[in-house]
Amino acid sequence: MRSRVAGVRRRDRHGRGLRGPLTPPQAPVSRTRAERFEDLVDDEVRRLVQRWGRELARVEFAVEDVPDVEPWSDGPVPLGRTLPAEGGAPVRIVVYRRPVEVRASGEAEQVRLVRDLLVEEVADLLGLSPESVDPSYDSPDD
Repeated sequence: MRSRVAGVRRRDRHGRGLRGPLTPPQAPVSRTRAERFEDLVDDEVRRLVQRWGRELARVEFAVEDVPDVEPWSDGPVPLGRTLPAEGGAPVRIVVYRRPVEVRASGEAEQVRLVRDLLVEEVADLLGLSPESVDPSYDSPDD
C-alpha cells in the first residue's frame, strides 16, 4: 500500500488530471465567443458582397474588441465606424465586438445588430439609403 504525502492533491485515482481537450478543435463548442462573432460578421459581409461586390471590392472589413476611448468619451459607445482610405490603405469598416455583445439581449438580436450596422455603414459609404442596399434592413427576422 502506498502512503499519501501530505499536501499532494490528486485529481483522479491515478494521480493525473485531464490529458487533453474534451472536444476536438474543429467542433463548434471549442470556438471562442470572439471567433463566433467574427464568423457572424464574415457571413454578413459575404451576403453584402454578393450584391455589391464591385462597389465593395476596395473596402476592408474588420472586427475590433472596443473603440478608442478618446473620441467617444462624451457620447454613446459606437457599434462600428468607417475609416477613410489613407496612404494607400483601403476604406475600412470596423465592427466593435464588445459594444454589440453588450447591447444585444441575445444571439438573434446580435445578428440583427451586426446586419443593420454593416448595411448602414455600406449605405453611407455608397451614398444610398439602407433600404436600397439591403431590402431586409430594419425588418424583424422571421
